[in-house]
Amino acid sequence: MSTIDLSQHGISVTNVLHNPSPSILYEQALRRGEGKLLASGGLAVRSGKKTGRSPKDKRIVRHPDSEGNIWWGDVNMAVDDHTFLVNRQRAIDFLNTRDQLYCIDGFAGWVQDHRIKVRVIALNAYHALFMHNMLIRPTREQLASFGKPDYVIYNAGAFPADPLQPDISSNASICLNFERAEFVILGSQYAGEMKKGVFTIMNYLMPKKGVLSMHCSANESEDGKVSIFFGLSGTGKTTLSADPRRKLIGDDEHCWTDQGVFNIEGGCYAKAIQLSPEKEPEIFAAIRYGAVLENVVYDEAAREVDYNDASITENTRVSYPVEFIPNARIPCVGQHPNHVIFLTCDAFGVLPPVAELTPDQAMYHFISGYTAKVAGTEVGVTEPQATFSACFGAAFMVWHPAKYAELLAARLQRHGAKAWLVNTGWTGGPYGVGKRMSLKYTRAIIDAIHDGSLERAAKVEDPIFGVRIPTSCTNVPAEVLQPRNTWQDKAAYDDKAKHLAALFRKNFTKFEAGTSERIRAAGPRI
Repeated sequence: MSTIDLSQHGISVTNVLHNPSPSILYEQALRRGEGKLLASGGLAVRSGKKTGRSPKDKRIVRHPDSEGNIWWGDVNMAVDDHTFLVNRQRAIDFLNTRDQLYCIDGFAGWVQDHRIKVRVIALNAYHALFMHNMLIRPTREQLASFGKPDYVIYNAGAFPADPLQPDISSNASICLNFERAEFVILGSQYAGEMKKGVFTIMNYLMPKKGVLSMHCSANESEDGKVSIFFGLSGTGKTTLSADPRRKLIGDDEHCWTDQGVFNIEGGCYAKAIQLSPEKEPEIFAAIRYGAVLENVVYDEAAREVDYNDASITENTRVSYPVEFIPNARIPCVGQHPNHVIFLTCDAFGVLPPVAELTPDQAMYHFISGYTAKVAGTEVGVTEPQATFSACFGAAFMVWHPAKYAELLAARLQRHGAKAWLVNTGWTGGPYGVGKRMSLKYTRAIIDAIHDGSLERAAKVEDPIFGVRIPTSCTNVPAEVLQPRNTWQDKAAYDDKAKHLAALFRKNFTKFEAGTSERIRAAGPRI
């Protein structure tokens, strides 16, 4: 069992396991009471009080070298260097009280010219296993020559932050310093903070090199044609990209370079709520030895998971290496995309299940990043609420959204990719009246995009949103394609469509100064 000296990072603990195997991490997680072995072979763990990310506790150090590049505001909130150093020392002091730690060295980015070396220092075996899954795992030779990491994550999430420090809002603190190339976690044991921290770092570094970083999944056909799927959590990125007839490049985070696309990660992180072998067979089969399941409910005797039980959280998750998907594309790289698909879960039941977008409409919807929350997903949400997240991932974007939009626009134009809007949300009425779009229909729509039949289909223009809606699609009833036709009360549909259009227009006012007249005109008509 290999150990590593971390004194250069302020760590005095001598028993630091360096890139231990999953078997060792399983053994130690079980012995230390961090998790339970499930019948599937997966490791079930609890992340404590925090069962999701803490965006209100995320901070970036304001520094003269980087502050002009950062889109400061509700997403990227500033902290001074002194407070960061207090957090850092607090994390190091806590980690140094432990008799054993874990160090995981891995890569972010499958293309060598754009990859970074990431080091994770953690207390928990399950956090080490999680990042073993999510980072790109180095070979023995690469690990031997790993050298100095580009970024270091100090995960002391079991120890609280000091809320009396300036700019610290609670006992949790997720703090990133680009100048020191360090990321400190206090007060949250939710493993996703590490994964999204790496993504945030890449979202800062890549645009500086003219590379577009994207919150999307990606897959490719047997003849190498690539599709990318943008979307917020719950819209279907992971589900729709795990297609047995196509090779999976990745499920969540990618970059688009002058040569093509590459996955940032070495693993997948799927929502587990209501997971089933019928609807998502590839993901379900990936839950085996090596997979980490967060906050799922299971039978103590049989150790079988109840994937429909959300009593701990709606945000149940599973992490596994990308190669657990049988048709994963290894290495996780692909050619320039042929199709760019924007996924939205419209709980108002207004948007069509699929629409073709012009380049200007693609920019408008990319900058808008619309989806909707429904009752039960968050405290206080009792009816559908529109959510706009720029670039379909504002929580992780560091630059102004226009930076990412410009990079996407240039690539769409240069490579002629077709843009589509796909609604995986409600049909026949809003949440509580209508029903969720059939996954069978959505898969049929994606198939029709890929085989070219949807591009050739006759289309009609939506009078409010201006998008072009196909009038036919194989294996999808024609009436489903036109959302107004699925509502019994047509006047109610018209009112709800105008309401959603107004929300789009209101949200886009914050971006109008940085966008062209053509893009502004590509929005809904009221």
